[in-house]
Amino acid sequence: MTATADHPLLEPGEKILAEIRPDRGRYWRDHGVMAVGLMALAGLVLWATGTPYPAIGSLGAILAVGVRALYLSSETLGLRWVLTDRRVILPGQRSVPLLELETVRTLLGDVQLITRSGDKHLLKHVADGAGLVAKILQARERRAKRRAD
Repeated sequence: MTATADHPLLEPGEKILAEIRPDRGRYWRDHGVMAVGLMALAGLVLWATGTPYPAIGSLGAILAVGVRALYLSSETLGLRWVLTDRRVILPGQRSVPLLELETVRTLLGDVQLITRSGDKHLLKHVADGAGLVAKILQARERRAKRRAD
């Protein structure tokens, strides 16, 4: 596939292996878990400090996370990452060569990429984090093998 308006960063001969987008269900589940965790933390802190109405703080935490989730949903759910046979193309015209990846792992509902130089990138709210990690590692191994041949 050659460079197109939809994939402006593809090099000649580069092949797309997968397009990765955030999963809407995963996005809302992640924010639900965050809301419940912050609700409990806020209630506990307010109860420990002797506040007479710790439930109000808990409700505030849930509302804050909900408003944040609504505000950021269109931006976050519009992200796209592209896995090619050479690299991972990130939003914003950046990319990470597969052979530069030191660590690829799941991190809660996300996939974290860490390069040899220590740069960290997050593929947020992916539906199958473990499956994506396996795809990226497999592509990296194939790239390394081709380089060695």
